[in-house]
Amino acid sequence: MSIADFPRYPLTFGPSPVQHLKRLSQHLGGAQVWAKREDVNSGLAFGGNKVRKLEYIVPDVLATGADTLVSIGGYQSNHTRQVAAVAAHLGLKCRLVQEKWVPWDDPVNDKVGNILLSRMMGADARLDPSGFDIGLRDSWKDALAEVEAAGGQPYPIPAGASEHPLGGLGFANWAFEVAEQEKQLGVYFDTIIVCTVTGSTHAGMIAGFAALEDLTGVKRRVLGIDASATLAKTRDQVGRIARHTAELIELGRELRDDEITVLEGWAGELYGIPVESTMNAIALGAQLEAMITDPVYEGKSLAGLIDLVRSGEIARDSTVLYAHLGGQPAINAYHSLWT
Repeated sequence: MSIADFPRYPLTFGPSPVQHLKRLSQHLGGAQVWAKREDVNSGLAFGGNKVRKLEYIVPDVLATGADTLVSIGGYQSNHTRQVAAVAAHLGLKCRLVQEKWVPWDDPVNDKVGNILLSRMMGADARLDPSGFDIGLRDSWKDALAEVEAAGGQPYPIPAGASEHPLGGLGFANWAFEVAEQEKQLGVYFDTIIVCTVTGSTHAGMIAGFAALEDLTGVKRRVLGIDASATLAKTRDQVGRIARHTAELIELGRELRDDEITVLEGWAGELYGIPVESTMNAIALGAQLEAMITDPVYEGKSLAGLIDLVRSGEIARDSTVLYAHLGGQPAINAYHSLWT
């Protein structure tokens, strides 16, 4: 099957906009930098990259007859907020496990931002003291059992939708969307920058751009910027999901090692805790382009992009596409950074 053969339930406005970051490009003095704005891709509770993944999962949800979406993330999970939004949109119940993934000392961390929005949309969002891990969680499995025991029919969506069998399809299709927009804009992006934690956004891109390369002969670098601070696990998960997604869309070959790149250097020591490069990147994006990024994900991938352009690792004659995946609703939980 090609990517076009998989059922897709529309949850976005259509292709997300592509924006030339002219002032940031000029400031960095190197490559031309553009952004593809998944943070404004949908009318469902501020959108984000997980909505694009859920477009390929919803047909399976509906086919099963499930009445409750069950998912998991940190207190300020963008993913769980987007699952809650899709549940509300479909008229389904939603049970969320919100674990303490980030040791952030803020009295409103479990009350504002994403978790507030999830609860506003009717989700049953319960706190759990467990710490960060990108793998499958016992607390999530327990929540699925609780829904069943209460007579419900749960549909399991793992963290980030990443370990879902269809979790990579949304961003495999994103690659084809980028290629169409390149034709319309008369531009070619030789380098893609994306934040990676649970892995399926980055992995889907890898599979999609590999398929495009085989069709067109056009080669791109897809550079994942690690924000997990558990680099080995993330690299393994990205590679595994990318290979699985490549099989789903019948790539017809093994992915090359050079197609799977996860870079370290900007995550800091702990998931969710901003470091100096994060804050500097957030400031640059906001003050030069009014492009708001968060301290957990996009601030770290933007920091990676800035350093790679400044150092010349991304060449001066490159045209680079920054995947802005969303995340701004979490900023309220980090208000002390700007006070």
